[in-house]
Amino acid sequence: MNLIVAVDENWAIGYNNELLVSIPDDMKFFRETTTGKVVIMGRKTLESFPGGRPLKNRVNIVITKKEDYEVDGAVVVHSVEEAVKEASKYDENDVFVIGGGSIYKAMLPYCNTAYVTYINQAYSADTFIPNLDKEVDWVLADESDENTYFDIEYFFRTYKRK
Repeated sequence: MNLIVAVDENWAIGYNNELLVSIPDDMKFFRETTTGKVVIMGRKTLESFPGGRPLKNRVNIVITKKEDYEVDGAVVVHSVEEAVKEASKYDENDVFVIGGGSIYKAMLPYCNTAYVTYINQAYSADTFIPNLDKEVDWVLADESDENTYFDIEYFFRTYKRK
């Protein structure tokens, strides 16, 4: 299983259930990497999308504690274990955890690759994920050259589980 995320220098991912910043090349990378694949997310992440609708051209697995929660175009599960079981129906290389914070933390032990857009600045944030540079089970396997979007410097990084 994979994880895909954009983080700032403090490994923050969001504020008030929104992304910290929108970088067109990051959005393009996300779209190209996950289209035709399986995405796992929490309910709040789904509800942050335009119209609260599942992502097109993907299998959407939504984790929620709400028992009566239903979404057209998504598979709704009620635990990490159920999400892992549902995801096991697919090739693990085609499964991407896409947020939010608690889902990233809960699903991290099941992931072997993390695609991280690392933004070289700090934002006001209320949602963070574990810093993979400090996780003993993870190693930085690849990093792009520096990219810029206006005054924002960022890198595309790939981390692998040791």
